[in-house]
Amino acid sequence: MKNLTRRKLFVSIFQSLGLSILGGLVWGAYINEARSAPLVLRPPGAIKEKDFLKKCIRCGLCVEYCPYDTLKLAVPGSNIPVGTPYFQPRKVPCYMCTDIPCAVACPTGALDTDKVSDQVNGKKVLNINKARMGLAVLNTESCIAYWGIQCDACYRACPLIDKAITINYMRNERTGKHAYLVPTVHSDYCTGCGLCEYACVTVEPSIYVLPRGVIKGKAGQHYLKGWEKEQKLQMIQEKRSRFETPRSQKSPLEYLNEGDVLND
Repeated sequence: MKNLTRRKLFVSIFQSLGLSILGGLVWGAYINEARSAPLVLRPPGAIKEKDFLKKCIRCGLCVEYCPYDTLKLAVPGSNIPVGTPYFQPRKVPCYMCTDIPCAVACPTGALDTDKVSDQVNGKKVLNINKARMGLAVLNTESCIAYWGIQCDACYRACPLIDKAITINYMRNERTGKHAYLVPTVHSDYCTGCGLCEYACVTVEPSIYVLPRGVIKGKAGQHYLKGWEKEQKLQMIQEKRSRFETPRSQKSPLEYLNEGDVLND
């Protein structure tokens, strides 16, 4: 009886130890997966990824209200935070619903309708063309239009044709007589819907959508576009700050009546 009791004790200890180790491994895997989603594409109106993960309660309402089954909820092993919505354009792109039901259904603001709306006569009007789910990128090595083969599949599929994607002429240096008709993506208009990626005729898509932050990056504070209103104001403020002195910060009356100005 003593040996049996001792055996049960050891079995219980090892079982508890095994469960603790297993739980630690599962939790560690969850934490790693929760952080490893740099290339995930979120629904229209999604706020910044870091804030999105804090606000999203994994309710799945956006997925439920998507009429095209574009959105999916991440499952363990997908390298996307579990339970969060995402989509893969090559499988099912975003079909740009004008009523944006996924964003409207979100109860927490993780999908913010203000980001996909305009103000018209003091009222908020949804505008799916303001979505910035990602940015389409061209692989000119595999795009057959850059080989000289006529193809405009991505251009024709684009819901903002001649804005988000245009067709441009490029000289064929090899023949010297012909021109390539090649697609060009414009980031100011591209919504990241992925319809171009879905329509691409190559086996592996030659145009694909990635998160905008990954593609556009950041040039740094020293490089500004003077023709853009916000950055122009920033340039003016920076120039002013370079010439500011303790005296220039005061009005003429203040510094002229201070001390002996003539002997300064």
